Amino acid sequence: MRRIEGWRSLLRLPPEQRQAFLASLSPEERKSLPRHWRLWARPEQIAPEGEWRLWLMLAGRGFGKTRAGAEWVLEVARRDPAARIALVAASLVEARAVMVEGESGILASAPAGSRPLFEPSLRRLSWPNGAVAMLYAAGEPESLRGPQHSHAWCDEVAKWDNCAGRAMAAWDNLQLGLRLGDVPRALATTTPRAVPLVRRLLKEAQAGDGAFSRGATRDNSANLPPRFMAAMRRDLGTSALGRQELEGELLDEIEGALWSRALLEECREAETSAAPPPTFRRIVIGVDPPASAQGDACGIMVCALGEDGVARVLADCSIARPSPERWARRVADTARDYGADRVIAEANQGGAMVRSVLKAADIALPVKLVHASRGKSARAEPVAALYEAGRVHHAGQFPQLEDELCGMLAAGGYEGPGRSPDRADALVWALSELMLGARRVPRVLRF
Repeated sequence: MRRIEGWRSLLRLPPEQRQAFLASLSPEERKSLPRHWRLWARPEQIAPEGEWRLWLMLAGRGFGKTRAGAEWVLEVARRDPAARIALVAASLVEARAVMVEGESGILASAPAGSRPLFEPSLRRLSWPNGAVAMLYAAGEPESLRGPQHSHAWCDEVAKWDNCAGRAMAAWDNLQLGLRLGDVPRALATTTPRAVPLVRRLLKEAQAGDGAFSRGATRDNSANLPPRFMAAMRRDLGTSALGRQELEGELLDEIEGALWSRALLEECREAETSAAPPPTFRRIVIGVDPPASAQGDACGIMVCALGEDGVARVLADCSIARPSPERWARRVADTARDYGADRVIAEANQGGAMVRSVLKAADIALPVKLVHASRGKSARAEPVAALYEAGRVHHAGQFPQLEDELCGMLAAGGYEGPGRSPDRADALVWALSELMLGARRVPRVLRF
């Protein structure tokens, strides 16, 4: 377009001159303004200069990673008719729904005159000038063995399936086929999680032939609903998971901790799983009562044992600095809501008091009082081993619980948030009841 050129120069103009220039545009030119990505994009969303091989974008949710990836693909396709682009997501469903057909995806971001043809059955995008993009699922690493590409956009690499090393295998197969053109390139966009692939990519992106950009959710607040921003601050707050999901920060592990972020991510069940919901044998509620209303929180964790033999953490219903009546009522309401068949409560602060408080709240199910005869770490170690064995899953995000788990040390002690791991203690009691209780083993008494 004749007069819409040199957008960086336009951005450098004083506001008055910029407004005058925009007012001088024709209706057709003004209508096309939203399509000029470089006018609106933030510097972190624009491809870096130089001959990089990997560009890693770590940013919080809602930062605009998808739009940045889609615009980069469109620019590659426009400039290089010979481009062969790989579009890789955790699954083909996500590749299509987010990268291609999403509100910020390739089709929505492409100018009408150069929009690619999408053939879902072939998993292919074709541009009028000859550029082609193919869709792949990281959960099927072998599908990337063989095809050659000049460019790749890999979305939400932290969500790729880490089971049996599939995420790393998918990346390695992609790299082995990234050999077309003079400067093969890959863009990886993701909200950071402490999984092996993300740590590897961060190291490579900060090397000589890499590029790295970061961003936070708040950077894009002008384009996000205020209710979304308020909900994210409320749900994640200043927790470590909030730093990860909102600030785009890759969290460091605490040396010697019983749980790691990477382990918890491996044990998290996908929110969009196509598998039927599990059926449960038992549902219990673990309770770690506070010593006083002015003390710590009351940890209240809902856990269930599935027919598949896997325990699942279903909910964190903990309550901060409650009176005995408040936390007992919360336990009673939670038991009713989840159909629990037992409450497991620590009684070190006074077993009679705990039992009487729960009875006053009309807990109409068995209450089992447990006494902590060993230290927190000694009690937690067998439960951590269950996580390592893949026998415990998290059915969602539990930021405050996970912060506490990652602060419990194998050698004893606690380096997490707050004075005490109340949620983690409640979880340990619940999972110990479900998975580590005494089992009757058949014996031959006589011949």
